[in-house]
Amino acid sequence: MRSKDSRAGSGVLYRLYEARLGRDLDAAALPHHVAMIIDGNRRWAKQLGFDTPAHGHRAGARKMLEFLEWCDDAGIRVVTLYLLSADNLGNRESTELDDLTEIIARLAEEIAAHRDWRVQHVGSDAGLPGSLVAALDGAEETTKAHTGMHVNLAVGYGGRKEITDAMRSIVASHHAEGRSLDDLAERLTPELIGEHLYTSGQPDPDLVIRTSGEQRLSDFMLWQAAHSEFYFVEALGPDLRRVDFLRALRDYAQRHRRFGG
Repeated sequence: MRSKDSRAGSGVLYRLYEARLGRDLDAAALPHHVAMIIDGNRRWAKQLGFDTPAHGHRAGARKMLEFLEWCDDAGIRVVTLYLLSADNLGNRESTELDDLTEIIARLAEEIAAHRDWRVQHVGSDAGLPGSLVAALDGAEETTKAHTGMHVNLAVGYGGRKEITDAMRSIVASHHAEGRSLDDLAERLTPELIGEHLYTSGQPDPDLVIRTSGEQRLSDFMLWQAAHSEFYFVEALGPDLRRVDFLRALRDYAQRHRRFGG
């Protein structure tokens, strides 16, 4: 068994290493928009012997509030948190889904009351309980005048659905203007589609981070992440450390981004 002195020494070394990582980061080379896919909450709860996944989801929500503070302190201007996919609405047990939507609603309220962040719901209200929709709408309303970090909450979100909704919006607008299909074909560009996405007006994510060691997008920001850099962390969601985040930023800053190359 390690002595208290050895554990204390390791803690000091860890803090020194973390501080050095932070100091060595070049602010000019950091991402403007960071997207986070938090994964592993259920496994975390199971490994610790909890009887329901809700314990993991609560721990994951607390970690996401910490993560936002890390991003804000690093000067990141836009952060997107992938909290609940559209697919989850149909493939999770009702009890777990009820707990999860309640946890997300509380998290939205906490984020809205934290610092000067501006909150935006990106996703669809379809299938979400009224209490969660009200919490997301309330977070947007109470923070609409805030000028700090922009926080997207991807809830009820699906990348393919977002693109489909964007195309429907374009066609509806085109039809309302009385224009022809030939004209629509001429006007249809990636820029026009981008203007009709949930994240219209925002920069695409420069860096997408995913926890738990899984290496897939899971229908997240399929359009926006076309040129994003990806960073996969082995830690389960609730175990994510600031040093993991700083390593992700360091790794991003050292990459040579080749858009389409």
